[in-house]
Amino acid sequence: MGKLDGKVAAITGGGRGIGRAVAKAMAAQGAAVVVNDLGVSVAGEKETTSPADAVAEEIRQAGGKAVSNHADIATMAGGKSLVDQAIREFGQLDILVNIAGILRDRMIFSMSEEEWDLVIKVHLKGHFCPIHFASIHMRERKYGRIINFSSNAALGSPGQPNYGAAKAAILGLTFSCANALAKYNITTNAIMPGAATRMTDTIPQGRVAGSLITSDKAAGTPMDPAHVAPTIIFLCSDEAATINGQCFGASGYRVTHYTPWRADKVLVNDGPWEMDKLIKAFKSTFGSEMKAPPMFGG
Repeated sequence: MGKLDGKVAAITGGGRGIGRAVAKAMAAQGAAVVVNDLGVSVAGEKETTSPADAVAEEIRQAGGKAVSNHADIATMAGGKSLVDQAIREFGQLDILVNIAGILRDRMIFSMSEEEWDLVIKVHLKGHFCPIHFASIHMRERKYGRIINFSSNAALGSPGQPNYGAAKAAILGLTFSCANALAKYNITTNAIMPGAATRMTDTIPQGRVAGSLITSDKAAGTPMDPAHVAPTIIFLCSDEAATINGQCFGASGYRVTHYTPWRADKVLVNDGPWEMDKLIKAFKSTFGSEMKAPPMFGG
């Protein structure tokens, strides 16, 4: 028996890389799958065909159940289309995995408004639109699993202010949904994945330690996108019913649990702060012990 027998999953960005691996793994675990992929380049430029068709056909050839969806999930119409197709084809939607994304890398002082807006739209609105319609259906059925894709770029990737901002916002969206939907037996969790994909292929070698494995050579290595799938399958299974509002890293043979920001130390005054007093208190407490955040090498 598969861990997802009888479940129906919709996966955005399911045509390539991690999305393709997740779609195939979920189907192998018994889920009927709606594979969404608009068919665009990493920069968001439209391609001639959508890979969603090929993945869905691959799953069917292996004996699984799958259909393809070509909607733009960064629109309300696209989000509704994805959910409606799952219900129309398979009778319900139990699982939503939001993976679709693009890159428009640039330093903050060089980034255009278009580069900012497009990445924020595809990633952040591309999460909101499917979640909105999926949550309506899941709330009625009193069951659901939502997996959002963040990134360690949310921790301060210097050449990706648009991507990093979107991925940090997705964490906030995850925590909000987890809090709001828990009473309907719907869990919402986030993944920070690590794998060789079309996106990582665009990273200049000088920005990473050692040599970077490219996506065409990733199969069978720790950077194979297939290694991300087991954590997602677990979180979408009935075994993970109590796991909600969490963020996990999934890369290679490692799974990491990330804790949210929390108050570490608080300064309290007996009235409005006088500047010299605040400076003295700050230096003797926060200032004397603060370390650089991990993303800055601390």
